[in-house]
Amino acid sequence: MLTRIDHIGIACHDLDATVEFYRRTYGFTEVHIEVNEEQGVREAMLKVNDAGDGGTTSIQLLEPIRDDSPIAKFLARSGEGVHHIAFGTDGDVQEEADGIAGQGVRVLYDSPRRGSMGSRITFLHPKDCHGVLTELVQAAEAGERVSEG
Repeated sequence: MLTRIDHIGIACHDLDATVEFYRRTYGFTEVHIEVNEEQGVREAMLKVNDAGDGGTTSIQLLEPIRDDSPIAKFLARSGEGVHHIAFGTDGDVQEEADGIAGQGVRVLYDSPRRGSMGSRITFLHPKDCHGVLTELVQAAEAGERVSEG
């Protein structure tokens, strides 16, 4: 079962400048930065709040590190802005994706991939989700989280 909005992904050209904007303008102080080679991005997770059940809601800023990454292609096509919405699950992300696929929604990955901070993720096709690229997130257990920045 999906339990929360995990994050909203925002594509940007300059991660450092965009992080500084969010810090200065909105007062976000908890920022985790890492590189995800598989996804071709350098990303920052800015914690918005604590859900109280161990989950958090964040803003994810995404800067491409390769011209062939999905974020680079998105920026070339659409410019900076909202890229996707991510829903968190306390269960297994593959089981969630299978259940949603059973309702006729296309899942973009055959099996979950590594996401921010050691999470497991998959995406749902935006054409099947009323034009919204949707990510499903299973957070890493506290001991499994990777801290890089």
